[in-house]
Amino acid sequence: MKKAVIATLLLVVMASALLWAQAPKMRMTMSLEDRVQHRVEMLTDVLSLTATQQQQATTIFTNAENAETAVHQSMKTAHQSLQGAIQANDTATIDQIAATIGSLTAQISATDAKANAALYQVLTPDQQAKFNKMEGGARVFFFAGAPGPMMLRHGAPPE
Repeated sequence: MKKAVIATLLLVVMASALLWAQAPKMRMTMSLEDRVQHRVEMLTDVLSLTATQQQQATTIFTNAENAETAVHQSMKTAHQSLQGAIQANDTATIDQIAATIGSLTAQISATDAKANAALYQVLTPDQQAKFNKMEGGARVFFFAGAPGPMMLRHGAPPE
Protein backbone atom coordinates (compact mmCIF):
# COMPACT_ATOMS: atom_id res chain seq x y z
CA MET A 1 0.00 0.00 0.00
CA LYS A 2 2.80 2.40 0.93
CA LYS A 3 4.60 1.64 -2.34
CA ALA A 4 1.43 2.42 -4.30
CA VAL A 5 1.05 5.77 -2.54
CA ILE A 6 4.68 6.66 -3.20
CA ALA A 7 4.42 5.56 -6.83
CA THR A 8 1.28 7.67 -7.30
CA LEU A 9 2.91 10.66 -5.61
CA LEU A 10 5.97 10.28 -7.81
CA LEU A 11 3.80 10.13 -10.92
CA VAL A 12 1.97 13.31 -9.92
CA VAL A 13 5.21 15.10 -9.09
CA MET A 14 6.86 14.03 -12.34
CA ALA A 15 3.84 15.16 -14.38
CA SER A 16 3.95 18.45 -12.52
CA ALA A 17 7.66 18.72 -13.21
CA LEU A 18 7.08 18.26 -16.93
CA LEU A 19 4.51 21.05 -16.97
CA TRP A 20 6.64 23.40 -14.90
CA ALA A 21 9.77 22.60 -16.88
CA GLN A 22 8.27 24.56 -19.77
CA ALA A 23 7.45 27.61 -17.64
CA PRO A 24 11.09 28.76 -17.23
CA LYS A 25 11.60 28.50 -21.00
CA MET A 26 8.51 30.61 -21.63
CA ARG A 27 9.47 33.07 -18.91
CA MET A 28 13.00 33.38 -20.29
CA THR A 29 11.93 33.98 -23.88
CA MET A 30 9.32 36.61 -23.09
CA SER A 31 9.81 39.61 -20.88
CA LEU A 32 7.39 40.31 -18.07
CA GLU A 33 6.09 43.30 -20.01
CA ASP A 34 5.48 41.16 -23.11
CA ARG A 35 3.60 38.51 -21.12
CA VAL A 36 1.40 41.16 -19.55
CA GLN A 37 0.87 42.94 -22.86
CA HIS A 38 -0.19 39.72 -24.60
CA ARG A 39 -2.58 38.86 -21.78
CA VAL A 40 -4.15 42.32 -21.86
CA GLU A 41 -4.41 42.17 -25.67
CA MET A 42 -6.18 38.82 -25.50
CA LEU A 43 -8.59 40.10 -22.87
CA THR A 44 -9.14 43.29 -24.90
CA ASP A 45 -10.08 41.18 -27.92
CA VAL A 46 -12.44 38.95 -25.94
CA LEU A 47 -13.94 41.54 -23.57
CA SER A 48 -13.56 44.78 -25.59
CA LEU A 49 -11.66 46.52 -22.78
CA THR A 50 -11.57 50.32 -22.83
CA ALA A 51 -8.26 52.19 -22.71
CA THR A 52 -8.76 52.83 -18.99
CA GLN A 53 -9.52 49.15 -18.35
CA GLN A 54 -6.44 48.17 -20.35
CA GLN A 55 -4.28 50.39 -18.11
CA GLN A 56 -5.88 48.90 -14.99
CA ALA A 57 -5.43 45.36 -16.33
CA THR A 58 -1.80 46.09 -17.15
CA THR A 59 -1.17 47.22 -13.57
CA ILE A 60 -3.05 44.24 -12.11
CA PHE A 61 -1.23 41.65 -14.20
CA THR A 62 2.18 43.32 -13.85
CA ASN A 63 1.81 43.09 -10.07
CA ALA A 64 0.74 39.45 -10.37
CA GLU A 65 3.66 38.58 -12.67
CA ASN A 66 6.09 40.27 -10.27
CA ALA A 67 4.67 38.26 -7.37
CA GLU A 68 4.91 35.02 -9.36
CA THR A 69 8.52 35.57 -10.42
CA ALA A 70 9.92 34.72 -6.99
CA VAL A 71 7.62 31.73 -6.68
CA HIS A 72 8.78 30.40 -10.05
CA GLN A 73 12.39 30.62 -8.88
CA SER A 74 11.47 28.69 -5.74
CA MET A 75 9.67 26.14 -7.91
CA LYS A 76 12.80 25.69 -10.05
CA THR A 77 14.90 25.14 -6.92
CA ALA A 78 12.36 22.67 -5.53
CA HIS A 79 12.37 20.66 -8.75
CA GLN A 80 16.16 20.53 -8.71
CA SER A 81 16.05 19.28 -5.11
CA LEU A 82 13.40 16.75 -6.06
CA GLN A 83 15.63 15.37 -8.77
CA GLY A 84 18.41 14.90 -6.22
CA ALA A 85 16.04 13.17 -3.80
CA ILE A 86 14.86 10.85 -6.57
CA GLN A 87 18.42 9.92 -7.45
CA ALA A 88 19.18 9.31 -3.76
CA ASN A 89 15.95 7.31 -3.29
CA ASP A 90 15.20 9.59 -0.32
CA THR A 91 11.44 9.07 0.01
CA ALA A 92 11.06 11.28 3.08
CA THR A 93 12.65 14.21 1.24
CA ILE A 94 10.55 13.44 -1.84
CA ASP A 95 7.41 13.79 0.31
CA GLN A 96 8.63 17.09 1.77
CA ILE A 97 9.59 18.56 -1.61
CA ALA A 98 6.34 17.38 -3.19
CA ALA A 99 4.45 19.24 -0.46
CA THR A 100 6.56 22.33 -1.12
CA ILE A 101 5.83 22.11 -4.85
CA GLY A 102 2.13 21.79 -4.06
CA SER A 103 2.29 24.87 -1.85
CA LEU A 104 4.14 26.88 -4.50
CA THR A 105 1.62 25.79 -7.13
CA ALA A 106 -1.17 26.94 -4.82
CA GLN A 107 0.54 30.33 -4.42
CA ILE A 108 0.69 30.78 -8.20
CA SER A 109 -2.96 29.75 -8.58
CA ALA A 110 -4.01 32.14 -5.81
CA THR A 111 -2.02 35.04 -7.29
CA ASP A 112 -3.57 34.43 -10.70
CA ALA A 113 -7.08 34.11 -9.26
CA LYS A 114 -6.65 37.31 -7.26
CA ALA A 115 -5.51 39.15 -10.39
CA ASN A 116 -8.58 37.86 -12.24
CA ALA A 117 -10.76 38.93 -9.31
CA ALA A 118 -9.26 42.44 -9.38
CA LEU A 119 -9.87 42.66 -13.12
CA TYR A 120 -13.45 41.44 -12.68
CA GLN A 121 -14.15 44.44 -10.45
CA VAL A 122 -13.33 46.93 -13.23
CA LEU A 123 -15.45 45.19 -15.87
CA THR A 124 -18.93 46.25 -16.90
CA PRO A 125 -21.78 43.77 -16.30
CA ASP A 126 -21.67 42.86 -20.01
CA GLN A 127 -17.93 42.20 -19.84
CA GLN A 128 -18.37 40.24 -16.61
CA ALA A 129 -20.85 37.96 -18.39
CA LYS A 130 -18.28 37.31 -21.15
CA PHE A 131 -15.57 36.79 -18.53
CA ASN A 132 -17.79 34.25 -16.73
CA LYS A 133 -18.11 32.28 -19.96
CA MET A 134 -14.33 31.97 -19.88
CA GLU A 135 -14.83 29.79 -16.76
CA GLY A 136 -13.50 32.31 -14.27
CA GLY A 137 -10.97 33.96 -16.53
CA ALA A 138 -8.27 32.86 -18.85
CA ARG A 139 -4.55 32.84 -18.85
CA VAL A 140 -2.46 33.26 -21.98
CA PHE A 141 0.38 30.78 -22.35
CA PHE A 142 3.11 30.68 -24.94
CA PHE A 143 4.42 27.27 -25.88
CA ALA A 144 7.60 26.61 -27.78
CA GLY A 145 6.79 25.89 -31.38
CA ALA A 146 3.24 27.20 -31.12
CA PRO A 147 2.27 29.77 -33.76
CA GLY A 148 0.88 32.14 -31.15
CA PRO A 149 -0.61 32.38 -27.69
CA MET A 150 -2.92 29.68 -26.38
CA MET A 151 -5.76 30.63 -24.08
CA LEU A 152 -6.34 28.10 -21.33
CA ARG A 153 -9.28 28.15 -18.99
CA HIS A 154 -8.70 27.35 -15.33
CA GLY A 155 -9.44 23.71 -14.78
CA ALA A 156 -9.72 22.90 -18.47
CA PRO A 157 -7.15 21.05 -20.55
CA PRO A 158 -5.72 22.74 -23.63
CA GLU A 159 -7.87 22.26 -26.72
